[in-house]
Amino acid sequence: MMKKYLLPLLFAGAFLVSCNPTVETPETPDKPAVVDTYKRKAMPEWAKNAVIYEVNTRQYSKEGTLAKVREDLPRIKDLGVDILWFMPIHPIGKKKRKGTMGSYYSIVDFKAVNPDLGTTEDFKGLVDDAHKLGLKVILDWVPNHTAWDNAWITENPDWYTYDNDTITHPLDPNSGSPTGWTDVADLNYDNPDMRLAMIDALTYWVKDVGIDGYRCDVAGFVPNDFWAQASKALNAEKDVFMLAEWDNVPEHFESCFHMNYGWGYKDLIKGLSNGEKTVDDVWAYQKEQSEKYPEDAVTMYFTTNHDENSWHNFPKILGDAQKALAVMTHTFDGMPLIYSGQEGGMPDTLSFFYKDEIEWGDYKLTDFYKKLNTLKHENGALGNGIHGANPERLEVGNDKIYAAKRTKGDDTVITVINLSDKEQAYALPKGMETPPEYLSEGQGKGTLAPWGYVVMASE
Repeated sequence: MMKKYLLPLLFAGAFLVSCNPTVETPETPDKPAVVDTYKRKAMPEWAKNAVIYEVNTRQYSKEGTLAKVREDLPRIKDLGVDILWFMPIHPIGKKKRKGTMGSYYSIVDFKAVNPDLGTTEDFKGLVDDAHKLGLKVILDWVPNHTAWDNAWITENPDWYTYDNDTITHPLDPNSGSPTGWTDVADLNYDNPDMRLAMIDALTYWVKDVGIDGYRCDVAGFVPNDFWAQASKALNAEKDVFMLAEWDNVPEHFESCFHMNYGWGYKDLIKGLSNGEKTVDDVWAYQKEQSEKYPEDAVTMYFTTNHDENSWHNFPKILGDAQKALAVMTHTFDGMPLIYSGQEGGMPDTLSFFYKDEIEWGDYKLTDFYKKLNTLKHENGALGNGIHGANPERLEVGNDKIYAAKRTKGDDTVITVINLSDKEQAYALPKGMETPPEYLSEGQGKGTLAPWGYVVMASE
């Protein structure tokens, strides 16, 4: 059985590279391999206090096109976000397709745009308009697998993994068991030519279309030395921003990535919403994050995204706690994500394999998120990672109350949140100076209503 170079977490030591990953230009018959070391560039300056916004183009409008998103760019800009992450825009496989429209992550052609969404020129125009508005654009990339009708399968069958003589679909690196992703075929990262083809496609969207980086799907399924190899090529074109959909490989921050997923944070807020987690768990998580990753690592935190919305109905799970947990997310120490539709209230799930549509309504949470985003930009304490301040726990005499202070220079933000469905009393430490109130809901005199919050910020 031919296997690609996966990252089985059970055998991670055999996989992980050093802090300066080795980058190898694959050997060919007429050219020996060239080995050097590469450490990814620092996060671009424009991302240091940024907010990221995930665009689900298919479900964004009745038309489900890039043109409709392009029309809405001024509104998105006014919301106060900085980075637009587009879910995969490539043609979707028809062979072994799931549902009527298939998975966004079943890619037929890495250098093309799904005609259901528009054309490459449509996307180029969108990127140009976004840049004129001061927005950055990153593209969702699927490096681990392709659709079964991708031309690579017939033209380069040795670019895939096999079980005996049959191309396989992906295995879960945590267990080695099948993922259930039967609509996609698993790529073989032991093949140097496939690596170069993948890097060529990655480079195309940066060089020829002008995007600013990537969100990389299941980044831990792919060898870390490939990410170093790709990062070197991409940064030869421009300083790109790289987001890994993974959270168990600290070395990702050395090879390629600036930010990864707060998957543990997702579980944390779910537990907070139903009472299974406590304020102590918040601080234990923050300590674990700070010890696990390099100093300049950034984590993306969210209260929903396309996975949590489609598969786990996070709007319903979080219920009345949504706004309180959004406040915590925006004032924590990483980069907050807003999923398209979230500013409209997002009461329901969006189908994954079928056409669905966001019910925007009156954009009822626009002012709420806009105010949080403004604070993120204007208060230096809320910079992402080392560009802001570490949260400091405040003792307020109530273990149902989350209270944190972040201070950098003259900038301070104090966040107090009732993480329960009952009114709670609290008292800030005696003698502590507090900045003016910036945003609140359910605040009384020394009390907070169920899921109430108050944010105080220096002016």
